[in-house]
Amino acid sequence: MDTFSTKSLALQAQKKVLSKMASKAMVAVFVDDTSSQILDELYQATKEFTRSRKEAQRVVKNLVKVAVKLAVLLRAGQLDGDELVHLQRFRGRVRSLAMTALSFYQVDFTFDRRVLAAGLLECRDLLHQAAGTHLTAKSHGRINHVFGHFANGDFLAALYGPAEPYQGHLRRICEGLGRMLDEGGI
Repeated sequence: MDTFSTKSLALQAQKKVLSKMASKAMVAVFVDDTSSQILDELYQATKEFTRSRKEAQRVVKNLVKVAVKLAVLLRAGQLDGDELVHLQRFRGRVRSLAMTALSFYQVDFTFDRRVLAAGLLECRDLLHQAAGTHLTAKSHGRINHVFGHFANGDFLAALYGPAEPYQGHLRRICEGLGRMLDEGGI
């Protein structure tokens, strides 16, 4: 039996082309201004924390690649019922996590890195379940890389710490999250 499918081939090609184009210019095409500003601040904070421009670019690029691939899968109707349920749970958890991150920023002495780290790792697991077998092992590795970085307790502690430049990055990230929550973007 021949398992060749042009639809599958087209979907693979689309994911491959889009993943190759995950640059800052392409981010502008696929995300709104607020999301782009948040990604820029996450990049800057990551660059400060890792002291590596290359690693910061890799984290943000992996984030964009995964987001674009999931958008392609969703648009192409490739996710089944269970995967869509996991994706909805992921979206709900991300919204809840954004509100928690914002609350930690707005209310002094409430920050708990364990809460944010556990929430981010839960999001990672939900994303793995939602993507299922549609993504390659390399793409699943990208998910692990992104969430592993952002769930790092030391990174979160630095981001929520009193020192600059992290305080400025966190303020701009939270301003963007607040706008996205108000507009229903998250």
